[in-house]
Amino acid sequence: MRRRRFLATAGAAATLAVSGCLGDALAEDDYDVGMTAEAFRPREFTTTVGEEVVWANTSSRAHSVTAYEDTLPEGADYFATGGFDSEAAARDAWDGNDGAITSGETFSHAFEVAGEYSYLCIPHERAGMVGTVVVEE
Repeated sequence: MRRRRFLATAGAAATLAVSGCLGDALAEDDYDVGMTAEAFRPREFTTTVGEEVVWANTSSRAHSVTAYEDTLPEGADYFATGGFDSEAAARDAWDGNDGAITSGETFSHAFEVAGEYSYLCIPHERAGMVGTVVVEE
């Protein structure tokens, strides 16, 4: 009898602990672009000048959001998780996982120049994890 009571109590405690963790999960309206194991969702996102775009790591893998530097519109600021000021710096730092955002973390960037911004996830670029932000006036 004691064993059953213990198992019931332990099971209830475990359920409460897990439900607390799940309660902290990101809601879809907390971000604009989510990340699966090897894709940005949506792959293309449209916004307007001055608006902030929020990416959320909704997967269990570490990811990056790294602008393709040579595709930025003229006068646009470079953006990358980790705060790097160039694509080369972001790629070089990735070996130590610098610039990684882990499960449940977010990254945001405000776009001040209209145009098309292509970006990638450094560790999953070869798998096709790339995206585009279209910024309109």
